[in-house]
Amino acid sequence: MKIAILTSGGDAPGMNAAIRSVTRCALTKGMTVYGIQRGFAGLLDGEFHELTFNSVSDKLQRGGTFLQTARCAEFRTIEGQKRGAQMLKTFGIDYLVVIGGDGSLTGGLSVSKLGIPVMGIPGTIDNDLGYTDFTIGFDTAVNTVLDCISKIRDTSSSHERTTIIEVMGRHCGDIALYAGMAGGAEAVLIPEIDYDINDICQRIILGRNRGKVHNVLIKAEGTEMKSDELAALIEERTGVEARAVILAYLQRGGSPTARDRMLATRCGEKAVQLIEQGSDSRAIGCAGNEIIHYPLEEALQMKREFNKDLYDLAVILS
Repeated sequence: MKIAILTSGGDAPGMNAAIRSVTRCALTKGMTVYGIQRGFAGLLDGEFHELTFNSVSDKLQRGGTFLQTARCAEFRTIEGQKRGAQMLKTFGIDYLVVIGGDGSLTGGLSVSKLGIPVMGIPGTIDNDLGYTDFTIGFDTAVNTVLDCISKIRDTSSSHERTTIIEVMGRHCGDIALYAGMAGGAEAVLIPEIDYDINDICQRIILGRNRGKVHNVLIKAEGTEMKSDELAALIEERTGVEARAVILAYLQRGGSPTARDRMLATRCGEKAVQLIEQGSDSRAIGCAGNEIIHYPLEEALQMKREFNKDLYDLAVILS
């Protein structure tokens, strides 16, 4: 049995832990394992390297992906997908393991339809896949934002200002919601819920009236209005100095948390178990404390359910 692993799309802390788990579990089962450099771009270029136990040593605690990742416009075409599938067949690959987000697993689905079964492992900080409670990298990203909130709050308090912290997540507000709730933000602005600028300004003014000297607002990147524009509007309406801080790619780096390492390791193990059983293409994730899996195409069609109760609690606590 020969399997190949690739990471695609945006990097996420815990990807290396998943690669390590798949590799060592597969080698223990007597399989041959190849790592493909630079995602689907590397697949098209034939960048295959055999992985051993030593290949994945000292990788568990490292952020990013040692297999590297890249965007590949060519692979979005049917011609590129056929080239990729043929490359896998040229190397005699029986299964492909894809670690990434929605776009990456969709790319894996196209490969599976061309005759190569695919195991999808959810590696993205955005937490925007509908079939799994959490994605690998999300917990680390939230903790990174929490650390930044603590540091920014010191400066915000010293200057008696309002600070808007913009976080990643594309069209999913989970990073903002979880970090804002755990970090004690005065408001959490997310794409799933429309916000009222007047309500936010009123909260800031009332807080100032009762002696509050600073405010921290968490804003997801998918919300309307640019952060700098929002800061200027808040300053104009409240008379309180306001600044915007965009954390950007800072959130993708860093050593993965224990939770992300465990999720990645358990998903990797499940992928190898399914391969050993001769399973068809599957998407692997978690529900509660259990590792679950669905047919890959079905999983990608599942809609993510927004946790309105959690958002309502964040509003109460703020």
